[in-house]
Amino acid sequence: MRRGLGRTASGFDLFAAAFMLLVAFVTFYPFWNLGVISLNDAQDSMRGGLTFWPRLFSAASYESILHGNADILGAMGMSLRRTVLGTVLNVSVTAWLAYVLSRKEFVLRKFLTRYLVVTMYISAGLIPVYLLYRNLGLLNSFAVYVAPHLLSAYNVILVLTYIGGLPASLIEAAQIDGAGYGRVFARIVLPLILPVLATITLFIAVWQWSQWQDTYFFASRNKALSTLQFEMMKIITSNTAQLTEQQKRDPNARSAVTSQSLQAAMVMIATLPILMVYPFVQKYFIKGMTLGSVKE
Repeated sequence: MRRGLGRTASGFDLFAAAFMLLVAFVTFYPFWNLGVISLNDAQDSMRGGLTFWPRLFSAASYESILHGNADILGAMGMSLRRTVLGTVLNVSVTAWLAYVLSRKEFVLRKFLTRYLVVTMYISAGLIPVYLLYRNLGLLNSFAVYVAPHLLSAYNVILVLTYIGGLPASLIEAAQIDGAGYGRVFARIVLPLILPVLATITLFIAVWQWSQWQDTYFFASRNKALSTLQFEMMKIITSNTAQLTEQQKRDPNARSAVTSQSLQAAMVMIATLPILMVYPFVQKYFIKGMTLGSVKE
């Protein structure tokens, strides 16, 4: 009987491992294929059939994006600044507000929680938001990237729900020993909610890094505030228009780049930096679960 169970368990483990490898491959391969297209000769890529490695290696797509665009490095630095500062401030405000709303003795707890939920379903639209930012003096300033996004109702509800699942006895014991709200949050609650904070950190960082619409609508007059994604959008639009015009003038003309190769290169440039954050944040999912009540 035990041998049968052992063979069944072993077979299930093999099936689970094979299935997860398949899911990992299906998830990762499209990104890998974009990298192959971006590093392959653009005209050769039009033939199709690219799989795991470029047939004719060419960095023309990256050169077309980076060459002659002196603002690209400054834009990358701006994207990095807004991502780091915006993420740190958002996570800090979200964690503290969620803790405050989790305290039953807080009089406005129910009202503020319901108010946050309502804001998730109601939006004023672009024009009222633009007028509000203008009246607050946020237009064409770095604050427009950070101040309006200090808080996310969805993230607050997520952290609030997580805090609600923590053992109440830990907080009560700390309060009996004389710990105030700030100390309870810093020494008890914060270490225990690191997993959910790591999760929302990824959400916020990816969102901040990938934004270009707010640059277009609220900061386009200040070139120093241009972000990487905004510059990429302009480059793609400009090069696509040039390629279209060139094809109209000379249908037989061969270009070193195509719209497909430019888009693939742009995706790689814009995605790789944020992907580098994942390995450093992932460890907190496990580390946060072992801190708090176990550690003095």
